[in-house]
Parts: sequence; C-alpha cells; structure tokens
Amino acid sequence: MAKKKFKSGFAAIIGMPNVGKSTLLNKIAGQKIAIISDKPQTTRNKILAVHTTEDEQIIFTDTPGIHDPKNKLGRVMVQSANEAMADTDVVVFMVDATRKIQDVERTIAKTAEKCGAPCILALNKIDLVKKEDLLPLIADYASMRDFAAVVPMSAKDGDGVDALLNEIREHLYEGPAYFDEDTVTDQPERQIAAEIIREKMLWLLDKEVPHGIAIEITKVHEKENITDIHATIYCEKASHKGIIIGKNGEMLKKIGSLSRADIEKMLDKKVYLELWVKVKADWRNSDFMIKNFGFAND
Repeated sequence: MAKKKFKSGFAAIIGMPNVGKSTLLNKIAGQKIAIISDKPQTTRNKILAVHTTEDEQIIFTDTPGIHDPKNKLGRVMVQSANEAMADTDVVVFMVDATRKIQDVERTIAKTAEKCGAPCILALNKIDLVKKEDLLPLIADYASMRDFAAVVPMSAKDGDGVDALLNEIREHLYEGPAYFDEDTVTDQPERQIAAEIIREKMLWLLDKEVPHGIAIEITKVHEKENITDIHATIYCEKASHKGIIIGKNGEMLKKIGSLSRADIEKMLDKKVYLELWVKVKADWRNSDFMIKNFGFAND
C-alpha cells in the first residue's frame, strides 16, 4: 500500500477585532500562545500556531483585527493583516455569529477574494445563537463571495474546530514539514510572557489605558528552581501610570500575580516576576518605538 503523501501549507486567520481569532489559535495549539480579551484590537503581532499530524502540517497566522486605524500602530496592524492574506495558501475568514454583519466585513471579504487563495468562512460563537437564526446569517455572508466552505463553530468550546481543520486540509499541497513535529509556535518565550502581562492588563483596566501600553521583558535569569523575569510596562500618560500601579500598588500586584500564574504554566517552573511602569508619551505614533516593541517589520 502506497504511503500517504504529506501535505503542508499556511492558513491566515483574518477578521474584525474580537471575533475569537486568538481563542481559535490557542485551541488549535493546545496552549496559550495568543492573548484573549473582550476588548477589540488585542492582537498586534502575527503569531504562528503549528498544527502537525502524521499526514500534514498547517501553519496558522493570527492577524490583528482589521479596523479603521487611529494611529501609526493601528496602520501597522492593518498592514500586517493584509500582508498575511497576500502570502498564504488558505484564508480563514472568522466572523462573530452573535452580531450583525459590519460594513468592514464586506470589505474584508472583497480584499480576501483579491488574494486568490481559497477562503473558508468560520462562523464563530454559534453556541450563543439560536439555530433558526444561523441560516439567514450564512446566506447573507454567502452573498458577499463564493466561499470554499462554511464552518459553524465555537472556538471556545472546540466545537467545529476539527471540521475547520478538515476543510483547510483539502486545500493543502504535498510539501515539507516546516517545523519539528513538537513545535506549537514560533514565538519566543519572552514574547509570550510579555503578551500574557498585556492580556491581564486588558482584563483588569478600563477604556483606553490597556491599548496605550507595551511590555518589554528586560531580564530573564534562569535558576535551578525558579526563573527571574523583569518586565517594564510602558504607558502613554502619567495619569495612566497611576492607574496601572493603583492605590498602594494594589493594581500592579494583581497584574503581576495573574501574569505569574500563566507564565509558570507556560514554563512549567516557578517564576519570580518584577514589574516596573514607565511613561513613553504617544509611543503608538513613533516609528522608532513601534519597531522597538516589535510591532513592525524591519
């Protein structure tokens, strides 16, 4: 019996902010590699999750939510998403089944069509929608363009994720394994640790403060039984610094405690985490700072 051919390829997950792209990515990877928040525009960098079986390897790119950018960082994020669509084998267009179709989603569908790759519609959060409401919603999305497939799913529960993987598999070609079989992401542990800290701040802080922050891991010192991590939180205003630190340092302690717990899970090791807060005014409009924090390509 002939050996089954090994397939490989790249799949870009695109969509508006807060539709569940990072949740799907983490579910596929089997661990946290992308931060999750109920606030929009959470993802800033393209993040690879690698799904490998004996028959195929799918490399997923999680892109920033496509939105109307308000600053240079926002424009970098949208450019990143568009570049991901232009350099992929399959596009996964993820939408939120609980909300009405947005005009920008119609634009995304047209933009994705121009890239020429097959596009799969992933209709997320179906666990929160009545079944009788799904068919008209699917019909409305289907009127935008011809989708290679439509997959109703719940990234949070995992329902439909296998069906999505099967559909992606149909559009892969025979090719090599780009990563070792035990690789789940190309993101360094420092980057994931920084994103975990930012995730906790998105959870704990209100309004604009979390979106004006960046995290820099300034020191990692490995010891036998513990890892020392020092991180600097940059914010744009002195008033934001006070909010982040909180009364008697309570907010910063809470951010540190929650972050440390997740970083320890990632490293499978005890962690000592030290956080500092500094002000960098209007850094989201600074080309130098955007590159310095790793949000732009060289």
